Amino acid sequence: MNKGFLLVVSGPSGVGKGTILHDLMNMQKNLVYSVSCTTRKKREGEIEGISYFITTYSEFEKKLDNKEFLEYAKVHNNYYGTPKDFVEQKINEGKIVILEIDVQGAMNVKKNSKDGVYIFVAPPSLDELQRRIKGRGTETEADIDIRMHNAVGELSYIQEYDYLIINDHINSAINDINEIINAEKHKVNRIDYNFN
Repeated sequence: MNKGFLLVVSGPSGVGKGTILHDLMNMQKNLVYSVSCTTRKKREGEIEGISYFITTYSEFEKKLDNKEFLEYAKVHNNYYGTPKDFVEQKINEGKIVILEIDVQGAMNVKKNSKDGVYIFVAPPSLDELQRRIKGRGTETEADIDIRMHNAVGELSYIQEYDYLIINDHINSAINDINEIINAEKHKVNRIDYNFN
């Protein structure tokens, strides 16, 4: 069995990461989303171990002390973190583990996981990004301003990634990332071979 790997995908809000990854899940059968650990209450319809790993504050902080997360953040008084054990288990099973996170989280993961593949998805322009966010019709003007301000900061991290995908046409972006995944699967250090 070939070894899997961690696929870290970042990019500004509204750039199309979710759509791209959803379609890739149908193209690549060995992709799995990373399951985060959180201290927030379980929501209706969520399944333990599939949607999230729900835990208490004290348990989460104990895991933090034991360095059990690739990365973590505190958002709205709740912790969220990427458990190392889950990611490593899936990689050892030959899975490609998708981690769709912001640039700060990606940089933290990069410190702890040198063998990951880091892809930044960017818009063709900031004007186009703003048009897409407005087109969703879910954010106020103030929210859009914040997202655009954040996008400028996120774009400054592109050089820290292995690959840059400009999402000017969704199908092209999907195909480009699919090709990257296929190439990465064939790296010598990921293939279990023995010709003796």
